[in-house]
Amino acid sequence: MSVAGIETLNWNCKPSTKERISKNLMPKIVDASREVVNQTPLERAILEAIEQARATCDIQGNASAGCAVAWDIVEELQAEKSHRQATEKSKTSLEHYCHENPNAPECLIYDV
Repeated sequence: MSVAGIETLNWNCKPSTKERISKNLMPKIVDASREVVNQTPLERAILEAIEQARATCDIQGNASAGCAVAWDIVEELQAEKSHRQATEKSKTSLEHYCHENPNAPECLIYDV
C-alpha cells in the first residue's frame, strides 16, 4: 500500500506464534549438537534433555503433555545449574595468587 508515492509498511505480516511453532520458525536458543570443551556432566545432561524435548515435541506435538514434561525437565536441570553457580564461593585475587604461589610472603601463615 502506498500513500502519495510513499510505501507504508504492513505490520500485520508477521506470522503468529502458533504459525511459527507449526512451521518450525521459532528461533533455536541452544544448538545441542555443538561440542563444547570442558562441559560438566550437568551441562551435558541439559543439552541431552533439550534434544530429547525437541524430539518429543516433534513427535507428540507442542501442545502434548509429554512435550510439557520434557521442557519441565530441561527447566529443572537449568535451575540446578544456576543454583550451583550461585552457591559457589568465588575466590579473591589474593586467594588465586596464593593458590598459584603458596610460598610467597603474602601467603605464608605463621603460628604465634
